[in-house]
Amino acid sequence: MTRLNELSPRAGSTKARMRVGRGPGSGKGKTGGRGVKGQKSRSGVAIGGFEGGQMPLHMRMPKRGFNNPFAKDLAEVNFWRLEQAIATGKLDPAKPIDGAALVAAGVLRRQKDGVRLLGKGELTSKLDITVHSASASAKAAVEKTGGKLTLTKPAAATPEA
Repeated sequence: MTRLNELSPRAGSTKARMRVGRGPGSGKGKTGGRGVKGQKSRSGVAIGGFEGGQMPLHMRMPKRGFNNPFAKDLAEVNFWRLEQAIATGKLDPAKPIDGAALVAAGVLRRQKDGVRLLGKGELTSKLDITVHSASASAKAAVEKTGGKLTLTKPAAATPEA
């Protein structure tokens, strides 16, 4: 039985960090991999978008548009993706389909603020699907196959200040 004071990582699984500035024999001596002279060779450098006192490019450019902090970030899913999941047996068209079912089946990675159904691809299965929103072509296609489309409100999104 191994003791706590005898535990060590497996041989070859860890590597010692490079100690810079420890003499010419170390391979990273003298300038320590920073090159020679200049601001970037010294400590405490914060250049970012600084242009030597000139107005930086990102501040010279005009601001355009409006970024809505309350906009919903919806996960989009197309018919071809649903049909692909049904064909591989990951989704059961007989059961109700919602965001959680799509994530469980691997169709979506995450629900985000809600799910939006889009009409790309062909829908052949009769589906009972619940989403936040759907395109007009998606609504028409679900009704055409005799399925049921239910629209819900998404989870409240927090504004990103």
